[in-house]
Amino acid sequence: MSIILRVIVNAIALWAAVLLVDGIEVTTDNTAAMILTYLGIGALFGIVNAVIKPVVKTVGCIFYIVTLGLVALVVNALLLWFTGWLAGALGIPFTIDGFWAAFWGSIIVAVVSWLLSLFVGGDDD
Repeated sequence: MSIILRVIVNAIALWAAVLLVDGIEVTTDNTAAMILTYLGIGALFGIVNAVIKPVVKTVGCIFYIVTLGLVALVVNALLLWFTGWLAGALGIPFTIDGFWAAFWGSIIVAVVSWLLSLFVGGDDD
């Protein structure tokens, strides 16, 4: 899947997480700024997943095996939480209030991304 399409899918999935999970929010009122914020967060989330996730999966391989992959839920939550922290450090108005908001948000992001990827086609991660 092209990078632009992946960013758009991430942005839509993060928008769904903001709508459905208390504790995840984008704090801008301007519609144009909100769209750019979601696209920026989608790109940032894609970069975090492309750079950090393979390292974590390699280093924590034994935990993936022992927990039959359930540790992936925790890893995805931590990566989303880190994206929220990084967005705040970069001045992007996106916040995640705690691990549990990140946990439920990461599940929503994963499901929505998967569903959108089914419709738009492309390769799976």
